[in-house]
Amino acid sequence: MKKRIILLANLFLFMGLTTVVAQAEQQECTIKYNLFKGDYQSKKYDDAYTNWIWLMDNCKKLSINIYKLGYKLAKKRYEEGTDKSAAAVLMKRVYDQRLENYPNNDVAKVHSDYAAFLIENKLASDDEVFVLLEKAYNIDPTRLGVKNIYRYFQGITDKNKDSNPQKVFDTYDDVLESVAAKLADYSKKLVPLQNKEEAGEELDKKEKRNLKIYTVNSKALGQVETGLDNIIVTLSTCDRLVPLYTRDFEANKTNAKWLKRAVSRMFNKECTDDPLFEKLAKAYADASPSADAYTFVAGVLAKNGDNAGAEQMRMKAFELETDPLKKANYKLKFAQAARKRGQKSKARSLAREAISLNPNFGKAYLFIANLYATSVNACGNSEFEKRMTYVAAYNKARKASAVDPSISTVAGKFMRNYKANFPSKKVVFTEGKKVGDSFAVKCWINESVKVATSGK
Repeated sequence: MKKRIILLANLFLFMGLTTVVAQAEQQECTIKYNLFKGDYQSKKYDDAYTNWIWLMDNCKKLSINIYKLGYKLAKKRYEEGTDKSAAAVLMKRVYDQRLENYPNNDVAKVHSDYAAFLIENKLASDDEVFVLLEKAYNIDPTRLGVKNIYRYFQGITDKNKDSNPQKVFDTYDDVLESVAAKLADYSKKLVPLQNKEEAGEELDKKEKRNLKIYTVNSKALGQVETGLDNIIVTLSTCDRLVPLYTRDFEANKTNAKWLKRAVSRMFNKECTDDPLFEKLAKAYADASPSADAYTFVAGVLAKNGDNAGAEQMRMKAFELETDPLKKANYKLKFAQAARKRGQKSKARSLAREAISLNPNFGKAYLFIANLYATSVNACGNSEFEKRMTYVAAYNKARKASAVDPSISTVAGKFMRNYKANFPSKKVVFTEGKKVGDSFAVKCWINESVKVATSGK
């Protein structure tokens, strides 16, 4: 009995000592971490480095910031230090150790960032980088940096363009669907912040930071589609698409996802005159009687001369949709159809309805800008009056850029083109006007703008 008591006493003593040691270690980790973070934030990077390495050795799971800030610290040492080899090993350690201790925390971005570091510093082959990008892509495509999305897609294209073009198209669609979802999320978050600014209200520090983040990220993501199109352009031609989708149609005629992507690509690449487009559209509507499918059927009906049936089908699609952002897309499609029929005023009205559903719908503003720019000769008698139509177009393109960062690059190109066609200083003077005067653009536009010149 006495021996048992002694054993139990020793056990409790051991457990107590273990707890005390653990608490002491935890306390030391916390102290070192606070010193590290404080030095880092004060930009005392050499002081921060010593405590950071200690944390990497002894407190691996204390905080994700050991790896987030440590990655930046290691990268800085690589960029500014003389021992590149040791710094590269340190970068690899941060990468591996973070994945080991935080395997579920933004892992796609971790792979993407490390791949970017390797490629920028020529520390890995294209194939080695591609492996990292594929890991990131398979986890979450939206967490790849914009350049890495291009690199990954270029790799997929190079490996599959001849043997498996469908793999290229599927990857393209996957990326753009992910990007579209991300852009929609940013758009929803931007609206209240932009509304607050327009109302003259002061944004707090957090709101200003978020506004900047959402704007920068939207702009970067908005460039993805253009970049990917530049890669895929030689592959996604009607001459290639029609045989490919004809071959695979029977195996996929009830596969809604395949049909949606096939008919979308045929539509976007203007392969709608081929009989296969109608076949795909109808099969898609049968497989998935949805708002999206009905819009393609509407296009088929319009092509066949049934404008009334097409309009009815578009309205059916619109009424089925509940998401206001998607409803805005449908309204813009209605506007595009009206423009094809030569109904510019109605097209603008429909585009405005799209904007009322999605105030950040830059594409709708650009659509109106294009309507104005293509009405120059109809909306003026003199050179001055005609060129002032470009001012109205410019204002809409500028609004597109302001509300929708994702298309700011494209909008900027339109703005430069329109501005180059503003009336010259001589034309303004001859007309008896001054810069800043109000002027009413004529015809169906019927919109007041301020007189401006091209600067020439």
